[in-house]
Amino acid sequence: MSKRGIFPFTLTIVLLATSFASVEPRHRVIIDEDCSGPGGSNLQTLLVMIQSQQVEVLGITVVSGDQWRDEEVAHTLRLLEIIGRTDIPVVPGAVFPLVRGREESQLWQARYGKVAYAGAWDERWWHEPFVIPALPEGQPTAKPAEEDAAHFLIRMVHKYPHEVTIYEGGPMTNLALAISLDPQFPQLAQALVFMGGSLSPQTDNPEFVNRPRHEFNFWFDPEAASIVLRVPWKKIVCTPVDISVKTSLTHAMVKQIEASGTPPARYVSRFYQSAPGADIMWDELAAAAWIDPAIITKREMRYMSVNLDRAAGYGDTLTWSEKDKPAVPVRLVEIQMDLDKEKFYRMFVNLMSAPTPAPH
Repeated sequence: MSKRGIFPFTLTIVLLATSFASVEPRHRVIIDEDCSGPGGSNLQTLLVMIQSQQVEVLGITVVSGDQWRDEEVAHTLRLLEIIGRTDIPVVPGAVFPLVRGREESQLWQARYGKVAYAGAWDERWWHEPFVIPALPEGQPTAKPAEEDAAHFLIRMVHKYPHEVTIYEGGPMTNLALAISLDPQFPQLAQALVFMGGSLSPQTDNPEFVNRPRHEFNFWFDPEAASIVLRVPWKKIVCTPVDISVKTSLTHAMVKQIEASGTPPARYVSRFYQSAPGADIMWDELAAAAWIDPAIITKREMRYMSVNLDRAAGYGDTLTWSEKDKPAVPVRLVEIQMDLDKEKFYRMFVNLMSAPTPAPH
């Protein structure tokens, strides 16, 4: 073959190699969430992950928290139908916390004072655990996976060892069950990223004024959070109340999103929750900061656990510095303390306005 004939062939090989090298692998994640809906922080967090071209969502494991599990599963399935991503498995998890129950929590509140928000247990919207009310967005026809959440979590980290981030946006019951079944589970994951805990938030939100260390995800299942926070994850990143309360999904942002006309945009616009507290971007921030860590401008490293004493502080966040940590096993956690709000807001608006990526 002449040199003239070799050159185009060689150039083609180089260009193909360069093309493949330039494609960044997607970050694999399992979203463990109390998927209350329609709309709101929990389901908008699913959209942040699914809409990102940088992320491969292996599955959504559902746990009771803000609502009961079966209702949350239905909201999740319907959202995936609306955006055309029913290929993503929706995996039912724990219905009840490991130890704490509604009656016990009511007695606790009678003794130590009423909490501002009690999730699925809250008297304002209470219904029996296995009832699925009529959904404003319509009932789904898609079905959840037959596998349970704990076994799905374990199976995925064994299939992709050290490649899967576990994103936790609700109570940690499913993760605690997975750890109990397979102690290797946290070590095989790439990292744990979660929204939860509260240190000293600067806010007039009634949920935290009298109880600054109280945070719902920990409070709903303190024993599960304690189990999850004491095992050897490679990395733990926490988005606490302290930084979440600095965010707000505004009418102006929703209008900007709505103008794109995509299915996710129409969903966000239709089910936008503007009530005080409901507009806080609790879980969306944790998801976005995992995708783009540059959103976070200040971090602190502390040891973290949960108060299990059955008294006034039951379920409260505990943190320590290196010099004053307890003798019992505790893990070092990266805690996000401040953010570039405009960068975060731009990212959220862009993701919600974009066409939904096709299945990989």
